[in-house]
Amino acid sequence: MEQGTNKIDTSSDKGFFDRFGGKYVAEVLRRPLDELEQAFKTYMQDKSFLEELEVIRRDYIGRETPLYFAPTATKLLGGAQIYIKMEGLANTGAHKINNAIGQCLLAKRMGKKRIIAETGAGQHGLATAAACAKLGLECTVYMGEVDVRRQQPNVAAMELYGAKVHAVTSGSRTLKDAVNEAMRDWAANPDSTHYVLGSALGPAPFPDIVRTFQSVIGCEVKKQCAERGIKIGAMVACCGGGSNSIGFFEPFINTSVKDGGPRLIAVEAGGIGPGIGENASRMTGNASREGIMQGYKSRFLLDEDGQSLPTRSISAGLDYCGIGPQLAALGASGRVEFTSALDKEALDAVSFFAKNEGVLFALESSHAGAAAIKLAKEIPSDQAIVINMSGRGDKDVFITSPVFRPKEWINFLHAEIERLENAKDIHEAKSMAAN
Repeated sequence: MEQGTNKIDTSSDKGFFDRFGGKYVAEVLRRPLDELEQAFKTYMQDKSFLEELEVIRRDYIGRETPLYFAPTATKLLGGAQIYIKMEGLANTGAHKINNAIGQCLLAKRMGKKRIIAETGAGQHGLATAAACAKLGLECTVYMGEVDVRRQQPNVAAMELYGAKVHAVTSGSRTLKDAVNEAMRDWAANPDSTHYVLGSALGPAPFPDIVRTFQSVIGCEVKKQCAERGIKIGAMVACCGGGSNSIGFFEPFINTSVKDGGPRLIAVEAGGIGPGIGENASRMTGNASREGIMQGYKSRFLLDEDGQSLPTRSISAGLDYCGIGPQLAALGASGRVEFTSALDKEALDAVSFFAKNEGVLFALESSHAGAAAIKLAKEIPSDQAIVINMSGRGDKDVFITSPVFRPKEWINFLHAEIERLENAKDIHEAKSMAAN
């Protein structure tokens, strides 16, 4: 790995993490996956590639992101010192840009001209679209129709970057179905196209690739805490597929709590309750089974016939039926602790950190905030809880505004509809767009 000091080899063993992982794909995808694996290994040892990546991280993404001490939250919660890793301050508003830039740069070195991606909350699609705009690559993003409706700000931004956004209307019309459509596209166009998978899952080598590019988060936290003399008691991250959590945890995985390492806590989407179809809790839910889907073996929410079950979460980025294979293995071994947060708890955490620290968490990240609020008193006051604020909440205004200010939001929407229905305003809007 190329992340500077304190290197830890957490790579898979021939694509597997214990019994999870693998490369369960049709023959048509084996060649592009093998080519990708070889290119990744080659370029991660290539000085010019790593230097270019480092410059882009510094000048375009804005790394390193701050590690913010939250004094009011610390005082109100009691117990541990609360720190927030501010990934939401990265360009495009979330951690997703770390992986998107890395993979797009890799694809460009491989001679690929076209990039495809899947997205749930829209942050990975947004980051990939931005990376393609910067690097001069064609971009197509697959997004479930349900997510397109609830994440319109990100859809609009993707299109501004020049990406084509395809609303997926099959299945549950969410992230799982977007992944399926992206895989079909890649299988049909392997020579010209690279699939920038956004989370640390899918067939090998994607879990290794995504973790490596996202581990810059954890490496920075380790460095920042060492420089400031901060003793980490626990690290808390939300967990859908797992890209932000595995990148956050990566430098600490091989040091157990018994040997002085921090507790590593991943927070799943508890949705509205424990029932089937009410959450997206793969490690803590009561419908979780081991299975093989979308090219890899892991834990999924499955029925008795091995078919995926419906999921539910207020956060589109956590609304996925599976989890990355490395995180499944780490959960099985006990190195990563899994918990969940309800939709209401996530909303309460958004409000708590916004009002007391001036930090607006994305709904995905606020699941980690909710767990940290409950955890604070368990950790001694001379130790820290570090929360990965993996994204900021600007993108969630269409979801949070109806909850926090319903009357004002309804009035706003009525006024906007009235304005847009006015023929003069529509004509002016079209003229502005044409110019």
